[in-house]
Amino acid sequence: MADACNATPASSEPPRLRPDAATSAQYAARARRETSPELALRRELHRRGLRFRVQTRVSGLPRRSVDIAFTRWKVAVMVDGCFWHGCPDHGTRPSRNSDWWEWKLAVNRARDNDTDNRLSSLGWAVVRVWEHEEPAVAAERIEAALSQRGRGVPHGMA
Repeated sequence: MADACNATPASSEPPRLRPDAATSAQYAARARRETSPELALRRELHRRGLRFRVQTRVSGLPRRSVDIAFTRWKVAVMVDGCFWHGCPDHGTRPSRNSDWWEWKLAVNRARDNDTDNRLSSLGWAVVRVWEHEEPAVAAERIEAALSQRGRGVPHGMA
């Protein structure tokens, strides 16, 4: 299987105008982990008595990590930003360099699909959470995935 980090969906990278220094710095400064939606979800999961690992590397999944991992039950939670992962409800497309951005976001989605497939082949269940989802709703989906994997209600939470 080709590494989705190096592969392109259907074509090679289209040409683009390079952003000015200020715009480049703005994108470079964006958080890649420990984002507000991820922290809110982690607080909700912890409040429910769930314990997990963060930014975990999985053997057999090179160059990628799981945002929130329940290693004992092999449940991987990925918190996806609406812009970078192409949310159908909230994802936007910049007008400048539109061809390049369409390509870039398609590569991101292809990598997400590849990550899901690789984790599944390693025996993991994957729960993808959009940044706009309410933490309580997302936590319910995560608890359902854990329950399907044999994890019961936390002690003292019933």
